Amino acid sequence: MIVGLGNPGQAYADNRHNVGFQCLNHFARVHKLTFSQQQSRCRIGFGEVGGFQVIIAKPRTFMNLSGQAVKQVVQRYNIALNDLIIIHDDLDLPIGKIRIRQQGSSGGHKGMQSIIEHLGGQDFPRIRVGISRPAEIERPSQARPRVMSYVLSDFTAAEKAIMKEVYARVSDAIECILSQGLTEAMNKYN
Repeated sequence: MIVGLGNPGQAYADNRHNVGFQCLNHFARVHKLTFSQQQSRCRIGFGEVGGFQVIIAKPRTFMNLSGQAVKQVVQRYNIALNDLIIIHDDLDLPIGKIRIRQQGSSGGHKGMQSIIEHLGGQDFPRIRVGISRPAEIERPSQARPRVMSYVLSDFTAAEKAIMKEVYARVSDAIECILSQGLTEAMNKYN
């Protein structure tokens, strides 16, 4: 099962925080998959990629509640945690950089924290997609509102050009995970 994280609704579609949705949308287009069903608070699609049956899912909860929807789908389809891949944005990576990890903490990402709490563990693969941090923040009191505003803003024109290439790289990385395994994907794409 491959899950992209983001916020539902057209107003958020091009936001930095929705890079998980954006990557998964690209993957779905490449493999002619559609999000044809609404189940367990997710838009869901089914198909075959490289000989593997896959479920693609975009939670319809807001980002900070992603775990509620992901847990329902994982339970409904009896998905083992090592067969779950989460795609999400990461402020700590430069824009366009991807990092594949086998497991780990949330790193302060509220959507990932929700998933970890609802699944009762952090032993599942994830693809972190760099969106960088906002420019220098002068006072600590400005940090949280500035970061929230930044992640809920759209990519600039220059960033969109970078991200178009990133979507293709993430799609390739997912295919590599499916066909060659997580270790090979980490060696190739990190």
